[in-house]
Amino acid sequence: MNKILSKTYFSERVACLVVEAPLIAKARRPGHFVIVIPDAKGERIPLTIADADVERGTITLVVQAVGDSTATICGMEAGQYLHDVVGPLGQATKIARKGTVVCSGGGVGVAPLLPIIRAMKEAGNRVISVLAARTKDLIILEEQVRRYSDEVIIMTDDGSYGRKGLVTQGVEEVLLREPVDEVVTIGPAIMMKFVAALTKKYDVPTICSLNTIMVDGTGMCGACRITVGGRTRFVCVDGPEFDAHQVDFDEMLLRLRAYN
Repeated sequence: MNKILSKTYFSERVACLVVEAPLIAKARRPGHFVIVIPDAKGERIPLTIADADVERGTITLVVQAVGDSTATICGMEAGQYLHDVVGPLGQATKIARKGTVVCSGGGVGVAPLLPIIRAMKEAGNRVISVLAARTKDLIILEEQVRRYSDEVIIMTDDGSYGRKGLVTQGVEEVLLREPVDEVVTIGPAIMMKFVAALTKKYDVPTICSLNTIMVDGTGMCGACRITVGGRTRFVCVDGPEFDAHQVDFDEMLLRLRAYN
Protein backbone atom coordinates (compact mmCIF):
# COMPACT_ATOMS: atom_id res chain seq x y z
CA MET A 1 0.00 0.00 0.00
CA ASN A 2 1.18 3.51 -0.82
CA LYS A 3 0.46 6.51 1.39
CA ILE A 4 -0.87 9.75 -0.07
CA LEU A 5 1.28 12.50 1.43
CA SER A 6 -0.48 15.51 -0.06
CA LYS A 7 -3.34 16.41 -2.35
CA THR A 8 -4.19 19.58 -4.23
CA TYR A 9 -6.76 20.41 -6.89
CA PHE A 10 -6.08 21.88 -10.32
CA SER A 11 -9.80 22.08 -10.99
CA GLU A 12 -13.03 20.59 -9.66
CA ARG A 13 -12.33 17.22 -11.32
CA VAL A 14 -8.53 17.15 -11.57
CA ALA A 15 -6.45 16.31 -8.49
CA CYS A 16 -2.69 16.22 -7.93
CA LEU A 17 -1.45 13.56 -5.50
CA VAL A 18 2.02 13.17 -4.03
CA VAL A 19 2.38 9.49 -3.18
CA GLU A 20 4.98 7.58 -1.20
CA ALA A 21 6.75 5.17 -3.61
CA PRO A 22 10.55 5.24 -3.08
CA LEU A 23 11.50 2.41 -5.45
CA ILE A 24 9.38 3.81 -8.27
CA ALA A 25 10.75 7.32 -7.70
CA LYS A 26 14.30 5.98 -8.02
CA ALA A 27 13.69 3.98 -11.20
CA ARG A 28 11.26 6.30 -13.00
CA ARG A 29 12.23 8.16 -16.18
CA PRO A 30 10.25 10.65 -18.33
CA GLY A 31 7.51 8.80 -20.20
CA HIS A 32 7.02 6.04 -17.62
CA PHE A 33 3.64 5.32 -16.05
CA VAL A 34 2.17 3.33 -13.16
CA ILE A 35 -0.91 1.16 -12.68
CA VAL A 36 -2.92 2.32 -9.64
CA ILE A 37 -5.63 0.38 -7.80
CA PRO A 38 -7.42 2.66 -5.31
CA ASP A 39 -8.90 -0.05 -3.08
CA ALA A 40 -9.35 -3.82 -2.86
CA LYS A 41 -12.28 -3.77 -5.31
CA GLY A 42 -10.99 -1.01 -7.58
CA GLU A 43 -10.06 -1.09 -11.25
CA ARG A 44 -6.49 -0.91 -12.55
CA ILE A 45 -5.94 2.68 -13.69
CA PRO A 46 -2.88 3.69 -15.79
CA LEU A 47 -1.45 7.06 -14.73
CA THR A 48 1.65 8.76 -16.06
CA ILE A 49 4.20 9.87 -13.48
CA ALA A 50 4.17 13.67 -13.62
CA ASP A 51 7.14 14.12 -11.28
CA ALA A 52 9.33 12.25 -8.80
CA ASP A 53 11.47 13.15 -5.81
CA VAL A 54 14.15 10.54 -5.16
CA GLU A 55 15.23 12.08 -1.84
CA ARG A 56 11.67 12.10 -0.45
CA GLY A 57 10.81 8.83 -2.15
CA THR A 58 7.67 10.22 -3.77
CA ILE A 59 5.96 10.34 -7.13
CA THR A 60 3.39 12.87 -8.33
CA LEU A 61 0.22 11.74 -10.08
CA VAL A 62 -2.38 13.91 -11.79
CA VAL A 63 -5.82 12.29 -11.89
CA GLN A 64 -8.95 13.41 -13.73
CA ALA A 65 -12.24 12.03 -12.39
CA VAL A 66 -13.93 10.47 -15.42
CA GLY A 67 -15.26 7.21 -13.95
CA ASP A 68 -15.87 5.47 -10.63
CA SER A 69 -12.26 4.47 -9.93
CA THR A 70 -10.69 7.79 -10.91
CA ALA A 71 -13.39 9.58 -8.89
CA THR A 72 -12.46 7.37 -5.93
CA ILE A 73 -8.78 8.32 -6.29
CA CYS A 74 -9.63 12.02 -6.58
CA GLY A 75 -11.80 11.72 -3.46
CA MET A 76 -9.01 10.30 -1.31
CA GLU A 77 -7.18 12.57 1.12
CA ALA A 78 -3.65 12.93 2.49
CA GLY A 79 -2.98 10.17 5.00
CA GLN A 80 -5.02 7.57 3.16
CA TYR A 81 -3.45 4.69 1.23
CA LEU A 82 -3.73 3.57 -2.38
CA HIS A 83 -4.15 -0.20 -2.43
CA ASP A 84 -1.50 -0.76 -5.14
CA VAL A 85 0.87 1.33 -7.22
CA VAL A 86 2.83 -0.76 -9.74
CA GLY A 87 5.64 0.53 -11.92
CA PRO A 88 7.46 2.17 -13.51
CA LEU A 89 5.97 0.67 -16.66
CA GLY A 90 6.38 1.31 -20.38
CA GLN A 91 9.31 2.64 -22.35
CA ALA A 92 11.01 5.87 -21.30
CA THR A 93 11.13 8.89 -23.61
CA LYS A 94 14.19 8.99 -25.88
CA ILE A 95 15.82 12.21 -24.73
CA ALA A 96 18.61 13.73 -26.84
CA ARG A 97 19.91 17.07 -28.01
CA LYS A 98 17.91 17.66 -31.17
CA GLY A 99 17.70 21.44 -31.55
CA THR A 100 14.25 22.98 -31.30
CA VAL A 101 11.52 20.84 -29.78
CA VAL A 102 7.86 21.86 -29.63
CA CYS A 103 5.98 20.20 -26.76
CA SER A 104 2.21 20.41 -27.11
CA GLY A 105 -0.14 19.36 -24.33
CA GLY A 106 -3.90 19.36 -23.98
CA GLY A 107 -5.75 19.34 -20.65
CA VAL A 108 -4.32 16.79 -18.19
CA GLY A 109 -1.90 15.72 -20.93
CA VAL A 110 0.33 18.52 -19.66
CA ALA A 111 1.12 16.38 -16.59
CA PRO A 112 3.01 13.62 -18.46
CA LEU A 113 4.43 16.26 -20.79
CA LEU A 114 6.13 18.18 -17.95
CA PRO A 115 8.96 15.70 -17.24
CA ILE A 116 9.65 15.48 -20.98
CA ILE A 117 9.82 19.28 -21.25
CA ARG A 118 12.29 19.39 -18.37
CA ALA A 119 14.44 16.55 -19.73
CA MET A 120 14.51 18.06 -23.23
CA LYS A 121 15.61 21.40 -21.80
CA GLU A 122 18.28 19.79 -19.61
CA ALA A 123 19.59 17.97 -22.72
CA GLY A 124 20.32 21.36 -24.31
CA ASN A 125 17.30 21.81 -26.58
CA ARG A 126 15.34 24.96 -27.28
CA VAL A 127 11.92 24.06 -25.92
CA ILE A 128 8.70 25.77 -27.02
CA SER A 129 5.64 24.58 -25.10
CA VAL A 130 2.09 24.92 -26.38
CA LEU A 131 -0.58 24.35 -23.72
CA ALA A 132 -4.24 24.05 -24.62
CA ALA A 133 -7.56 23.56 -22.84
CA ARG A 134 -11.21 24.44 -23.19
CA THR A 135 -11.02 27.25 -20.60
CA LYS A 136 -8.49 29.05 -18.41
CA ASP A 137 -9.43 26.93 -15.37
CA LEU A 138 -8.30 23.76 -17.17
CA ILE A 139 -4.76 24.97 -17.91
CA ILE A 140 -2.52 23.10 -15.45
CA LEU A 141 1.15 23.23 -14.38
CA GLU A 142 1.76 26.48 -16.26
CA GLU A 143 4.32 27.79 -13.75
CA GLN A 144 6.35 24.56 -13.86
CA VAL A 145 6.21 24.43 -17.67
CA ARG A 146 7.46 28.02 -17.93
CA ARG A 147 10.41 27.14 -15.69
CA TYR A 148 11.79 24.72 -18.30
CA SER A 149 10.58 26.31 -21.55
CA ASP A 150 12.14 29.00 -23.72
CA GLU A 151 8.65 30.07 -24.77
CA VAL A 152 5.12 29.14 -23.74
CA ILE A 153 2.06 29.58 -25.96
CA ILE A 154 -1.35 29.11 -24.35
CA MET A 155 -4.49 28.39 -26.36
CA THR A 156 -8.04 28.17 -24.99
CA ASP A 157 -11.17 27.20 -26.91
CA ASP A 158 -13.16 30.08 -25.43
CA GLY A 159 -10.38 32.67 -25.39
CA SER A 160 -10.58 33.06 -21.60
CA TYR A 161 -6.76 32.87 -21.34
CA GLY A 162 -3.90 33.16 -23.77
CA ARG A 163 -5.14 33.08 -27.33
CA LYS A 164 -8.46 31.82 -28.61
CA GLY A 165 -8.06 28.72 -30.71
CA LEU A 166 -6.87 25.13 -30.82
CA VAL A 167 -3.50 23.62 -29.97
CA THR A 168 -2.82 23.04 -33.67
CA GLN A 169 -2.94 26.79 -34.30
CA GLY A 170 -0.27 27.39 -31.69
CA VAL A 171 1.93 24.62 -33.06
CA GLU A 172 1.52 25.81 -36.65
CA GLU A 173 2.49 29.34 -35.65
CA VAL A 174 5.87 28.01 -34.56
CA LEU A 175 6.30 25.76 -37.61
CA LEU A 176 5.70 28.72 -39.93
CA ARG A 177 8.24 31.01 -38.29
CA GLU A 178 11.25 28.76 -37.55
CA PRO A 179 12.75 25.33 -38.17
CA VAL A 180 11.54 22.67 -35.69
CA ASP A 181 13.41 19.40 -35.19
CA GLU A 182 10.74 17.46 -33.31
CA VAL A 183 7.23 17.81 -31.92
CA VAL A 184 5.99 15.96 -28.85
CA THR A 185 2.24 15.85 -28.31
CA ILE A 186 0.23 14.48 -25.37
CA GLY A 187 -3.47 14.95 -24.72
CA PRO A 188 -6.85 13.66 -25.91
CA ALA A 189 -6.56 11.20 -28.81
CA ILE A 190 -8.43 13.52 -31.19
CA MET A 191 -6.01 16.33 -30.37
CA MET A 192 -2.97 14.15 -31.06
CA LYS A 193 -4.52 12.98 -34.33
CA PHE A 194 -4.80 16.53 -35.64
CA VAL A 195 -1.36 17.57 -34.37
CA ALA A 196 0.08 14.55 -36.21
CA ALA A 197 -1.78 15.47 -39.40
CA LEU A 198 -0.43 19.03 -39.15
CA THR A 199 3.20 18.08 -38.54
CA LYS A 200 3.12 15.44 -41.28
CA LYS A 201 2.23 18.23 -43.71
CA TYR A 202 5.36 20.09 -42.60
CA ASP A 203 7.46 16.88 -42.50
CA VAL A 204 8.42 17.34 -38.83
CA PRO A 205 9.08 14.17 -36.79
CA THR A 206 6.41 13.82 -34.11
CA ILE A 207 6.11 11.69 -30.99
CA CYS A 208 2.78 11.04 -29.26
CA SER A 209 2.05 9.41 -25.90
CA LEU A 210 -1.06 7.26 -26.13
CA ASN A 211 -3.77 6.86 -23.48
CA THR A 212 -5.50 3.65 -24.53
CA ILE A 213 -7.61 1.39 -22.33
CA MET A 214 -5.33 -0.85 -20.24
CA VAL A 215 -5.93 -3.75 -17.85
CA ASP A 216 -2.78 -5.53 -16.72
CA GLY A 217 -0.12 -3.11 -18.02
CA THR A 218 2.28 -5.93 -18.97
CA GLY A 219 1.18 -6.79 -22.51
CA MET A 220 -0.72 -9.98 -21.61
CA CYS A 221 -4.34 -8.87 -21.90
CA GLY A 222 -4.13 -7.10 -25.27
CA ALA A 223 -6.64 -4.40 -24.27
CA CYS A 224 -4.26 -1.60 -25.25
CA ARG A 225 -3.40 -2.91 -28.72
CA ILE A 226 -3.16 -0.40 -31.55
CA THR A 227 -1.89 -0.36 -35.11
CA VAL A 228 1.35 1.51 -35.77
CA GLY A 229 2.81 1.44 -39.27
CA GLY A 230 0.55 -1.47 -40.15
CA ARG A 231 1.73 -3.59 -37.19
CA THR A 232 -0.08 -4.44 -33.97
CA ARG A 233 1.66 -2.89 -30.99
CA PHE A 234 0.86 -2.82 -27.27
CA VAL A 235 0.87 0.60 -25.64
CA CYS A 236 1.79 -0.72 -22.17
CA VAL A 237 5.02 -2.46 -23.21
CA ASP A 238 5.92 -1.03 -26.63
CA GLY A 239 4.85 2.51 -25.70
CA PRO A 240 3.28 4.64 -24.49
CA GLU A 241 5.18 6.77 -27.03
CA PHE A 242 5.10 6.15 -30.76
CA ASP A 243 5.79 7.87 -34.07
CA ALA A 244 2.58 9.89 -34.35
CA HIS A 245 2.66 9.77 -38.17
CA GLN A 246 2.43 5.95 -38.04
CA VAL A 247 -0.42 5.60 -35.52
CA ASP A 248 -3.88 4.59 -36.75
CA PHE A 249 -5.76 7.16 -34.68
CA ASP A 250 -9.16 6.30 -36.19
CA GLU A 251 -8.85 2.72 -34.96
CA MET A 252 -7.67 3.96 -31.55
CA LEU A 253 -10.64 6.34 -31.22
CA LEU A 254 -13.05 3.49 -31.98
CA ARG A 255 -11.45 1.28 -29.33
CA LEU A 256 -11.60 4.08 -26.74
CA ARG A 257 -15.37 4.18 -27.24
CA ALA A 258 -15.74 0.42 -26.60
CA TYR A 259 -17.24 0.88 -23.12
CA ASN A 260 -19.33 3.99 -23.74
